[in-house]
Amino acid sequence: MEPGGDVIVELMADHRELEALFAQIELQPVDHPRRRVLADRLTAELVRHTVAEELHLYPVVRKHVPHGAALADKELADHAGVERMLKDLEDLSVDDPQFNDTIAKLKFEVASHVREEERELFPKLAAALPPEKRDELGYLVRRARETAPTRPHPSLPNITPANRMLLPGAGLVDRVRDLLRTTTG
Repeated sequence: MEPGGDVIVELMADHRELEALFAQIELQPVDHPRRRVLADRLTAELVRHTVAEELHLYPVVRKHVPHGAALADKELADHAGVERMLKDLEDLSVDDPQFNDTIAKLKFEVASHVREEERELFPKLAAALPPEKRDELGYLVRRARETAPTRPHPSLPNITPANRMLLPGAGLVDRVRDLLRTTTG
């Protein structure tokens, strides 16, 4: 995605990318190794997306959107459930029947979360923040994705300020693991 722009546009583009990855996974034969590759890519994109929202979007929602604390808490609870599923998926091989079940459950949860954000949270955010603030937030979200972890870390906190201190280190470790996996695998 090109740099710049409204956080809502940015996050909706992420949502479309996640939907496309789920569709690519579903197009593969049930036990095809490409499903694992796509599931790992989906995991990385989903983790980066959720980390960026947790670091920058939800604190702003809490502060500026009416009833924002309740909305942010609901979204964070959704993220925690998805992260646990991603952690389970990480240990499954494509020939394990649980792999397909986990992908299906994950798709359902992510689709539900996306609908809620796009129908409820994003319109409220657009009403609460002027365009220049949404652009600034878009910049922060893009930057956060660059350093975010690429693997699920359900034991790490998902609220600020703890996540601001711990997530960049986890992201660095994940990127090193990813690099080693591609050079040795």
